[in-house]
Amino acid sequence: MNLDLGKLPGIFSRYPLEPESLIAVLQDIQRKYHYLPTDALEETARVLNVPLSKVFSVSTFYNTFSLIPRGEKVIRICVGTTCHIRGATMVQERLENELGIKAGETTPDMKYTLETVACVGACAMAPVVVVNDQFYGSVNVGNAKKLLKKG
Repeated sequence: MNLDLGKLPGIFSRYPLEPESLIAVLQDIQRKYHYLPTDALEETARVLNVPLSKVFSVSTFYNTFSLIPRGEKVIRICVGTTCHIRGATMVQERLENELGIKAGETTPDMKYTLETVACVGACAMAPVVVVNDQFYGSVNVGNAKKLLKKG
């Protein structure tokens, strides 16, 4: 895959070009590319004057960052205790069937990535599904498919 690094100067221009900007820059790169491409990480290390090992260390420490391409919509199903008891597993199965992928995978057209997470901290709304950064509560098998159009 040939990566267009043309988006990076616009990202770098929003921050002081110093090591303290690393996480904010990585967040913007993740938003633009839907993952952290190696070429972009190398350029970030160079521009911010941060060792490449530090850039990779930060990139792999936080689970919101991904070194592999993700879909335009990242769907996270909470499978914590409360969500599990209230049917998260059935919601997961429904979304896996609708998308033709398993949790941890991305659709071939790069539109959707399906993930499970241990807890999103919204137990009162269980079961909870997060589409990109939008929370949806009381999700069930009947309304799960509608989430694919949201986010």
